[in-house]
Amino acid sequence: MGASVPNVCKICGVTDRDAPFYSGVSSRCKECHKAKTRENRAANVEYYRAYDAKRYQQDPRVKERHNRYALTDAGKSSSAKARKKWQEANQEKRAAHVILRSAVVAGRVLKPKECQECGARGTIHGHHHDYARPLEVEWLCPKCHKQRHNH
Repeated sequence: MGASVPNVCKICGVTDRDAPFYSGVSSRCKECHKAKTRENRAANVEYYRAYDAKRYQQDPRVKERHNRYALTDAGKSSSAKARKKWQEANQEKRAAHVILRSAVVAGRVLKPKECQECGARGTIHGHHHDYARPLEVEWLCPKCHKQRHNH
């Protein structure tokens, strides 16, 4: 039996004896393959941003990794730091949330058991149209509440 024919990179001409190739990709060495991938991502940046965001949001491994991290001391510290930063940057919103929650707990405001938009039962959020009027809210399920903020 004779020696196997080496793979030759079609871009730089290096052989697999001199540089690494990905298994299954015999037309380009690893370095040229990575360079082409970087060029493609740069040329189609908006497509890849949308693709990565969608993939990131739907990947159960990412969600599990985030859930595990959230339970660590570092995750709890990071969450507390982000919460404090948000509260400092959104004092009017935070005050409205606190006032509404206090009124609900005290029974001065009745929180319905279903969404005013779609009628879904379960978790219901108070959506403020005007934070200067903290007790005037629209009661929405998380899905409708998210849609309201996205529009």
